[in-house]
Amino acid sequence: MINITKVIIFGGSGFLGSHVADALTNAGYNVIIYDLEKSPYLQKNQKMILGNILDEKKVARAIKGCDYVYNFAGMADIEEAHKKPIEAVKNNILGNTILLEGCRKHKIKRFVFASTLYVYGKAGSFYRSSKQACELIIENYNEQYGIPFTVLRYGSLYGPRSNENNYIYKILRQAITEGKIVSFGEGNDLREYIHVDDAARYSVEILSKEFENQYVIFTGQQAMRRKDLLLMIKEIMENKIKIQYEPQESPLHYEVTPYTFHPKIAKKYISNYYLDLGQGLLQCIRDIYKEVKNYREIDGVFLEPTVKKSKPKK
Repeated sequence: MINITKVIIFGGSGFLGSHVADALTNAGYNVIIYDLEKSPYLQKNQKMILGNILDEKKVARAIKGCDYVYNFAGMADIEEAHKKPIEAVKNNILGNTILLEGCRKHKIKRFVFASTLYVYGKAGSFYRSSKQACELIIENYNEQYGIPFTVLRYGSLYGPRSNENNYIYKILRQAITEGKIVSFGEGNDLREYIHVDDAARYSVEILSKEFENQYVIFTGQQAMRRKDLLLMIKEIMENKIKIQYEPQESPLHYEVTPYTFHPKIAKKYISNYYLDLGQGLLQCIRDIYKEVKNYREIDGVFLEPTVKKSKPKK
């Protein structure tokens, strides 16, 4: 039996959004991706809509007929939001409100919002405050118009399809291309890294009734200090890279915990299985090797690209 439940993902071309789109498709949902750019990961049975979330009429038309709406759109980079507060407010707060208005008009079953652990703390600048504002407005739409919601607060993500904005990708790429990792600070800050495949799977499982009007935390199961993470990477790469520690240039986002005040309390989601951090790092290393060095992998061994020798001229 074909599942005709329709889901639209705003920001579905990005790192996390594209993985959630795939997880929804694999679970049998009819998936629509709405983004500024076409997803390079678009599957044949997924529909693509090119558009801006600030386009009220287009957003409303896109939501019509959908059962569930996910919002991964907006400005996701902390540094960019710090430099461009007006754009952060427009894309994150106004954009999210436009989506909610479309949900109200078409009476959707659930609005799923991608938030962050930064809503708990003082760090994160305009990125944090925009996410806090979005959560409050979502609550208002629920109170005033009865729109069901689930707020997902993601921790430190890593995995395939990431880029230089992702910490794990950034340091692994540096290790592969430069033979070293430059780390700022002493490396005592604690993180629970979560693989994007796990986060995507959880992001689908929360559509069950028990998560309606709930706040859910998605973090990894292995708490690790940054210096231990770097040591793990060094050992995985057979101790052929150097770890270089430099003075901290800017304040840490948080060292042990992001919690400094309490918006609505969220429940941490615990799964029966997850991808081990070491296995996840190996996967990322393989992907980056193929990307930056054009290596081929045969039976787990990386081979340098074959260079055809030109024949000497007679």
